[in-house]
Amino acid sequence: MGFLQSIFLGAVQGLTEFFPISSSGHLAVCEHLLNIDTNIFLFDVFLHIGTLVAVIAAMQKDVQRLIVETIRILRDIWINLTLFLHSARTQDEPKYVKVISTNYRKFAVLIVVATIPTALIGYLLNGIAQKSFSSLLYTGVGFFLSGIVLIVVDMVKPGNKIPKDVPYWQAVLVGIVQGVSVMPGFSRSGATISAGILCGFNKKLAVRFSFLLSIPAIIGALIFEIAQAKTAGSVDPKLWGYSAAGAVTACIVGFFCIKKMLSIVQQRKLKNFAVYCFFIGCITVSASFLK
Repeated sequence: MGFLQSIFLGAVQGLTEFFPISSSGHLAVCEHLLNIDTNIFLFDVFLHIGTLVAVIAAMQKDVQRLIVETIRILRDIWINLTLFLHSARTQDEPKYVKVISTNYRKFAVLIVVATIPTALIGYLLNGIAQKSFSSLLYTGVGFFLSGIVLIVVDMVKPGNKIPKDVPYWQAVLVGIVQGVSVMPGFSRSGATISAGILCGFNKKLAVRFSFLLSIPAIIGALIFEIAQAKTAGSVDPKLWGYSAAGAVTACIVGFFCIKKMLSIVQQRKLKNFAVYCFFIGCITVSASFLK
């Protein structure tokens, strides 16, 4: 892998991670059609770091507010636990603090609830996903599935749910969909935004929930990759610079894609991405038979 290749792959990662066209699918296509080796531990870690920084920077206000509210939730849980233990000794009737008292607190809990099935399903499907990554046919099928989902969702009447209106089972559903999107070609952002819209989320919430939900998912992928690595000492020293260049590119491109995605969803332009998914799916499937 060279410097220009790392820049190119970083741009691909940043563009396709947050637009609903599958970053894993595009990296698989790049590996097969352009003979670029993307299966490099250090480079993968740096790309994840780049996209993680991008989403945190783009969603900075939401991230800060969610962290604050999560800390307050933990504080109120501790207060209620203290009140419970005190009442058990004194037989007094405790006046518990309402824990989920604001939209942001409900939002924070929804993200935690959705992350649980994502982690479980992602872990269980990881072996299958790694094998599928080496197959252009499976990747092409994933692109087609993404396109079908986007076409369907673009025809659905928008909902108006805000966090306080969302039942926890719907957060679990979005988390399941995100877990399944570990398969190459099946877009994580497209799947989670679509699941949110189908559950009646307003479009702004569907996009925000999708991108904020990606933060624990990316962190989890980072931890898993590091845990699975046999050794970091075998990495070519040049790759550090190439990986950093890819990460910076992924971060910059991803940041602007996140900002753009909200307006795209509001204008109901997901079908344009669906057309692209069908196009790249046809190329990928055709290439699988010609290889």
